[in-house]
Amino acid sequence: MSESPLPREVRRAFEAFPPPVRRRLLDVRKLIFATARADDDVGPLTETLKWGEPSYLTERSGSGSTIRLGRVKDSETHAAVLFNCKTTLVETFRERFPDQFEYRQNRALLLPVAGTLAKQPLAVCLSLALTYHLDRRGRR
Repeated sequence: MSESPLPREVRRAFEAFPPPVRRRLLDVRKLIFATARADDDVGPLTETLKWGEPSYLTERSGSGSTIRLGRVKDSETHAAVLFNCKTTLVETFRERFPDQFEYRQNRALLLPVAGTLAKQPLAVCLSLALTYHLDRRGRR
């Protein structure tokens, strides 16, 4: 499962982000696909829009919880990786990486758009989201 070309509506959503936010979120998109490829239980991703934001779903396998990419309202210095607020994902991220990311309630981790992307800890968070239902069902 390689990173696929951007679907037209998703490309338009990325184009609407300020350039620094767009660049950071495109980096996160690459990491989402790479993380999914590294785990056979995840399977192919569906890339679509939810609430007007690029979203990544494990529709075929049902292994994970949706990941959305967005921006922090009124900020061009941070991008947001959003998760279903009814999950324990952000709480788990906070426990594992208390100082690595800035968090927004129980729904998002915030990434500075400048500087180096913390790929390794972010990949762990993305993997936890992409396998959330497997872990909850005890299939891991």
